[in-house]
Amino acid sequence: MQGVIMNQVQWSVLLMGIVSLLCAPRAWAETNPNQLNRTNILESGNLERTKAGDLLPVATTVDEWITQIAQASIIEIKEARINLTEAGLELTLATTGRLSTPTTSVVGNALIVDIPNAILALPDSDGLQQENPTEEIALVSVTALPDNIVRIAITGVNVPPTVEVNATDQSLVLGLSPGKGVADEEDGNDAIQVVVTGEQDEGYAVDDATTATLTDTPLRDIPQSIQVVPQQVLEDRQIIRASEALQNVSGVQRGNTVGGTSEIFNIRGFQQFGGTLRDGFKFRDNFSIPDTANLQRIEVLKGPASVLYGNLDPGGVINYITKQPLSEPFYEVAMQAGNFGLVRPTIDLSGPLNSQRTALYRLNAAYEGGGNFRDFDTEVARFFISPVVTWQISDQTDLRFEWDYLYDRRPFDRGIVAFGTGIADIPFDRVLGELDDFDARTNFSAGYRLEHRFSDNWKLRNRFRFSYLDQAAEQTELVRLDETTGNLSRQFSRNEQQIRNYELQTDLIGKFSTGPIQHTLLFGVDLSWQSAPFIFRGGVAAPTINIFNPVYGTVARPSINDFPDVFSSEGQTNTLGIFLQDQVTLTDNLKLLMGGRFDTIDQSSSSNGESDERYDQAFSPRLGIVYQPIEPVSLYASFSRSFQPNFGTRFDGSLLEPVFGTQYEVGVRGEFLDGRLIANLAAYEITVSNLAVTDPENPNFSIPSGEQRSKGVEFDIAGEILPGWNIIASYAYTDARVTKDDNLEPGNLLEGVPFNSASLWSTYEIQAGDLQGLGFGLGLFYVGERQGDLNNSFQIPSYLRTDISVFYRRNNWRAAINVNNLFNIDYIEATQRRTRVDPAAPLTVRGTISVEF
Repeated sequence: MQGVIMNQVQWSVLLMGIVSLLCAPRAWAETNPNQLNRTNILESGNLERTKAGDLLPVATTVDEWITQIAQASIIEIKEARINLTEAGLELTLATTGRLSTPTTSVVGNALIVDIPNAILALPDSDGLQQENPTEEIALVSVTALPDNIVRIAITGVNVPPTVEVNATDQSLVLGLSPGKGVADEEDGNDAIQVVVTGEQDEGYAVDDATTATLTDTPLRDIPQSIQVVPQQVLEDRQIIRASEALQNVSGVQRGNTVGGTSEIFNIRGFQQFGGTLRDGFKFRDNFSIPDTANLQRIEVLKGPASVLYGNLDPGGVINYITKQPLSEPFYEVAMQAGNFGLVRPTIDLSGPLNSQRTALYRLNAAYEGGGNFRDFDTEVARFFISPVVTWQISDQTDLRFEWDYLYDRRPFDRGIVAFGTGIADIPFDRVLGELDDFDARTNFSAGYRLEHRFSDNWKLRNRFRFSYLDQAAEQTELVRLDETTGNLSRQFSRNEQQIRNYELQTDLIGKFSTGPIQHTLLFGVDLSWQSAPFIFRGGVAAPTINIFNPVYGTVARPSINDFPDVFSSEGQTNTLGIFLQDQVTLTDNLKLLMGGRFDTIDQSSSSNGESDERYDQAFSPRLGIVYQPIEPVSLYASFSRSFQPNFGTRFDGSLLEPVFGTQYEVGVRGEFLDGRLIANLAAYEITVSNLAVTDPENPNFSIPSGEQRSKGVEFDIAGEILPGWNIIASYAYTDARVTKDDNLEPGNLLEGVPFNSASLWSTYEIQAGDLQGLGFGLGLFYVGERQGDLNNSFQIPSYLRTDISVFYRRNNWRAAINVNNLFNIDYIEATQRRTRVDPAAPLTVRGTISVEF
């Protein structure tokens, strides 16, 4: 195995070397150390790369090469003109190519826009200056600065103006209108109002997130590890599953797949059964595979998050941030196709619904067929649609309606089996169930979000969501393997369930000061109700199958009435949570985060005529501190606790006791290269008691585990190293094991959790010349040896997977070819027990073409 990995390493290093040679000389000349405070300008459409015209003469020395590349990267501004509009005025810059993303800052009443990699080439002057173009704007100037920076300064009479930016391949247009409020020289960035007119090109480095605090907080001010997989990574890797995107985050591994029908993850060693977040709101149905068509980015908060979200798993929580309506028309159509019959068309439509642009919409939809490498007769078929409408009721009040529908039918697949202390030596596409095993489910959710701003410092939010899951499956469960003969005993089963969730949350956010100390206060209340009827039918033995020479369909599948064992249950859960959080700025470089939450949970369950009820309550605190010795570096430490009811049941139908978790974490976060590169290093220890684990005798039910502990070190880095060269990489050392238990041996490692795992994804895109827009990507994903079950009876080998991509974007279209598992290695994606081992896909090719109009 080591020889195979070394061979892959050699090939991967060679590929990385080629990419590095392409990108390094190109980028040395373009590093810009003079950026001001960073506020991304949101642009219309995708951010295209700059174009510098014809190719230059062939360079004969390295210095000439670097000089030519630097010159080729510079965009000329040939014309600057000011026109009055109904809203204010419009500044138009005519260029020789698409300008790089500007940065903005505020000084007094002036809004400063700096454009890197640009020079003024106006025919009659060295710049532009116009005084008092409107009553509210005192001065507009366009001047050249050193290091190929063009500065636009717009000075308001009383406050900085509002700016709306639209970019094309040959121009940059700034729509300027009078600002509102009072300018604050010390906190100028808050005075900038940037209007969203297209997709945000946030790149690989994201410097703020909402998951950790439910407020827009810079990552550097959060005393807990949080990682972001941005839109650009999703696009570059052509992601169609969240599990693919989360390979880029340290300490996250694929967990229980529930027969290939769900995406559940191990975060810091603990499986994430308690649900996920959707736009910061609890979304309990994680027993499905969410679609990515409406996904803007993914945020992963490591460690307990109960202080804000209530009953969640101790390892962390995943927050799916969805695409929101845009104020300018945006239309995109894309098609993906690949081997194993994959076909996936998608649409993304957005724009205003009225002339005042107070009502906006967004519509995402996708169809998916094929794509499964396993030899089932059942094909994958998915349809997803998600409309969103926002309404600006007034300057102070916004309302958003959301709705989504997903139909998913696919094989129910328990994978392959263990053999001895390893994996059975059989083809990874071999089915050990029956070829017509299937799972079909329909997911529906609808909700709203209402926000009212009483002032610049206080606002109230109210959110509601209803979700529904209807699921039915016919499966052939794998029971026990006779390793002497290779015969595998099996059992037919069938289950149906319907899950209904109602979630309501209201919170109040306020900013105020007590002397020199600044506070951001969050107070909230949430309510939820869940109903989950479930019927399991079993007790009919399926024909034994030989794993080395399988024969299928020898006995007809039993009808519903043929099952002698019928387990019927209906569970209801009611929760109430009250939480309070204070983000305290003691000084500019010393900050505290304090919070607490009180939860009450009432659970009832009835099973085959027997009933059980539990009432639990808990307090979940969090305390953290951030110290910034210098501006780009943050040192932090935190303590947090989690609380979660055990939604699993014993075989006798009784409920399990709640799960409690405690985490201690320290870390350092840094921003480098003027904020273009962000890194985080964290060390942690989590102790969890009473975690539910699979009942080895009745695998569809659960038993409690005494105590488990995970401790480790994680490192993540993401951003733009040099112009055109992006990277997102991670490493995790995770020691997760049983520490106390009546059923398991203390010291046993948790299943599916490697000691070492690492990932690297890097792209380079040519920035100028005839090949502008052509790019290459390389990914390396390493997972060390893992235990296959909690008894540690078998081991899963380590692997190193290599992915590559080639893409080309020009004007309003993009084409890409992505190859995953380039060297076609066999590896295991997830494991739960000896008869539930999930093999990963072999070499996979996806081609994508998308058009915006």
